[in-house]
Amino acid sequence: MADMPWREAIIKALEEGQVPMHYAQIARAIIDGKYRVNVGATPANTVAANLSASLRSRRRSPFVKVDRGVYALRDTMQKSLEAVDATDQAEQDADEMGLINAFGILWDRDRVDWEGKPISLLGIQQVGSKPVDFAGQAGVYVLYDIHRAIYVGRATERRLGQRLSEHTRDRLNSRWDRFSWYGVRRVRDNGELTAMPRAGISVKILIATMEALLIEGLEPPQNRRQGDGFNAVEFIQYATP
Repeated sequence: MADMPWREAIIKALEEGQVPMHYAQIARAIIDGKYRVNVGATPANTVAANLSASLRSRRRSPFVKVDRGVYALRDTMQKSLEAVDATDQAEQDADEMGLINAFGILWDRDRVDWEGKPISLLGIQQVGSKPVDFAGQAGVYVLYDIHRAIYVGRATERRLGQRLSEHTRDRLNSRWDRFSWYGVRRVRDNGELTAMPRAGISVKILIATMEALLIEGLEPPQNRRQGDGFNAVEFIQYATP
């Protein structure tokens, strides 16, 4: 069966779901329903981009936005549900993921081949999507002893793979078995990482990022939501072949 065009696949997923869905859920439904087999490395981002393009088009879009990142079919919306027709917000969903553009939570140290040359840190956005190598990612990371954070570090000139590899040989070697990471380089649909972002961010984004990192890294029990800017950018660890 040939892959549906993205637009048709999104419509099919929303028709089957019969409720408004976040663009990451739509991507998951497309993969589960086998509407597309070739979904690239970032299917959720691709869905968001297609929704954004449709809402920006001069032609009447079949989609409406009902909340941040949440969409429905215009013709199947209940009349009592007021849709937010915000093209600029749709574009933000596709393009403005925040300062943190990809992250992984509690990846298993033993699932990485630290003797590999080069080292690979593979992750997938969703099951069925193309693996991405994050060894060249830049950002911050946390080392854990089971679930207890024992070290926080940063990866800049020496990128994530190199920094973590160093910790398999230094004084921390026997003290950690899991790690989380938060990266600033985006992932292209072909699985490659973009260049380092340009300097210059707003104070609002900086504060939101600091809050999000603390929430994600510490998981405070009274915080009922994730930090802002973490929608649809988490990558699941993919064992090195």
